[in-house]
Amino acid sequence: MNKQVLSGVLIVLLTASAQAETVFVTLEKDNALAIVDPIAGELIKTVEVGRRPRGIVISPDNKVLYIATSDDNIIKMIDTETLKEIGTLPSGDDPETFALNPKGDRLYISNEDDSRVTVMDIAKLKVIKQVQVGVEPEGITVSPDSRWVVSASETTNMLHWIDAKTNEIVENTLVDARPRAVTFTPDSKFAWATSEMASSLSIVDASTKQIVKRITFEVQGVAKDKIQPVGVVIDKEYKHGYVALGPANRVAVINAKTYEVEKYLLVGQRVWNLAFSPDQKRLYTTNGVSNDISIVDLDSQTVTKSLGVGNYPWGVAVKP
Repeated sequence: MNKQVLSGVLIVLLTASAQAETVFVTLEKDNALAIVDPIAGELIKTVEVGRRPRGIVISPDNKVLYIATSDDNIIKMIDTETLKEIGTLPSGDDPETFALNPKGDRLYISNEDDSRVTVMDIAKLKVIKQVQVGVEPEGITVSPDSRWVVSASETTNMLHWIDAKTNEIVENTLVDARPRAVTFTPDSKFAWATSEMASSLSIVDASTKQIVKRITFEVQGVAKDKIQPVGVVIDKEYKHGYVALGPANRVAVINAKTYEVEKYLLVGQRVWNLAFSPDQKRLYTTNGVSNDISIVDLDSQTVTKSLGVGNYPWGVAVKP
């Protein structure tokens, strides 16, 4: 094979490799999981996974999907290649959202009805501890440095700072009404928490547990009560954060340095949750009422495609 042909083959292989990724979407009202090829822009298939699937997380090695099937009161483990169930984890009643630590050996589950966070040892399939938190815990995250677990309680309007070593609450931060989701910056120095009923985002310093900035969202032509921030993600380069605004049908683009809202992206109806592509060139949104996902090109900050996936898409995870 001559050098020119070999070069062409390598380019094709590298391009195919770079584009190979799969988007997994939980379908709350179909009791199913949608499998999407975002590069081709196609729904590959759907598979049944249990009753009322919502929260979804992929393992660090991309081999296992953890899915909260809320009406089954368990977390299901799904092989990402075969899409077969390979195990279950006890979760407490009505699991909805949960977080996996960076090492992939601990799962932290929000038990909304019991006002608890369940700490799970994945390898042993064993509950390590149940941490009493505020009323209706939902959003939960683990800091990239594995030091903190932060649980957001919707009715108490607090972020609870749980020491990941001791599984004890060491501090609470009062935030705006009905916090729904929380995530950390890549350096673990700040937590970003959305407040659904206040149309706001609180940025909290992890060292002091104090709010350093509140961002209020306003969308021209959209009533204030329709702007309900839920899912939030921050890119690994710490340039932008993205907030799903629920019934406003928008995603807010926030400059991570200045905290200015740079843009509102029009997506599908009742946008819930967000996930990046592995190269962070794209953002995927689940749109519960329009029954689709939106694909956002992050270089141009434009929505390039909407793709129907099934009834009431809720959670989203991406496999390279």
